Amino acid sequence: MPLHLDLLALSHFRSHRLARLEADAGPLAIFGPNGAGKTNLLEAVSLLSPGRGLRRAEAEALARRPETLGWRVSARLTAPDGAHEVETGVEGDATSRAVRIDGKTAPQTRLGALIPMLWLTPAMDRLWIEGAGERRRFLDRLTLGFDPRHAETALAYEKAMRERNRLLRDDVRDPRWLDALEARMAESGARLSAARAAAVARLAAAQDGAETAFPAATLSLENEGPHAEDALRALWSCGRPRDFAAGRTLEGPHRADLSATYAEKGMEAKLCSTGEQKALLISLVLAAARAQSADRAAPPLLLLDEVAAHLDEARRAALYDEVCALGAQAWMTGTGPELFEALGDRALRVEVAEAPEGSVVRPQG
Repeated sequence: MPLHLDLLALSHFRSHRLARLEADAGPLAIFGPNGAGKTNLLEAVSLLSPGRGLRRAEAEALARRPETLGWRVSARLTAPDGAHEVETGVEGDATSRAVRIDGKTAPQTRLGALIPMLWLTPAMDRLWIEGAGERRRFLDRLTLGFDPRHAETALAYEKAMRERNRLLRDDVRDPRWLDALEARMAESGARLSAARAAAVARLAAAQDGAETAFPAATLSLENEGPHAEDALRALWSCGRPRDFAAGRTLEGPHRADLSATYAEKGMEAKLCSTGEQKALLISLVLAAARAQSADRAAPPLLLLDEVAAHLDEARRAALYDEVCALGAQAWMTGTGPELFEALGDRALRVEVAEAPEGSVVRPQG
């Protein structure tokens, strides 16, 4: 059975006071006016994975206002290994969210293995012309689908680096402390770089020979530094004078950048048109979904917010065909039902509307 959510239930989440949506394994075409609460549904689903979701919001910012009751997202999941109940949320004025899987408290990192998912948002349309940090996050999200421990590795690296940066800012030059922190950084940093490189290779392989209406991207990693543990330790040890002067760690995997080229045209993604940049993003997400499907015997969940923007009618139809061919449960939003006409009867249509009590979710059958 393909991976999918049978049920999504929200309580006091963003504009949704209470919402309940039952679905099958196929795509969902979610439509309604701007501000109705469509993206809030996708954001709720995205919080069933590690991290801060597709908007990168702080946990306490997700509660419906003016209430201060906290918020909850619950789901019933059908996965290749069976059914699961998953819940996440914040109680009252807590500042971090809790996760429960099948009734038991669990770390967020468990979600990466249980519910692999990929997403695209309108903010990501500028990915190729924004700073390197956004591209790193995009790559790490793709990498998480191949290596469920990637989020844990990234957290370990960032924690050790924050501690080293604190020593640098405070001008604490004890070599024993620095050696210990740099060893921890090197261990997790080597795994981080190796996982990213493996993901880029998998994406390249998934694009080769694929029959798709979306352009292939040639990918490369830049500014990532060495991959081996001993080389990373040497990099930071030798770089201490510069790092102390700057008050931060200047080199390493946290500086990596993802570069993409429109393969057929030989043009850097940042120089392509807005439509071409969007098509390249979609191509990479579809490639990642194909590769993950081969690994897991099921494609990941796809969250595609306002995906029809910048796509002509032919490419919209091609996207829907590819999503259906993958067998993925894709949660797609748009302002009107006409944007999803090419899906025919292959999707559950869901209208989201504004009401005095908050967003209202109306499945159309």
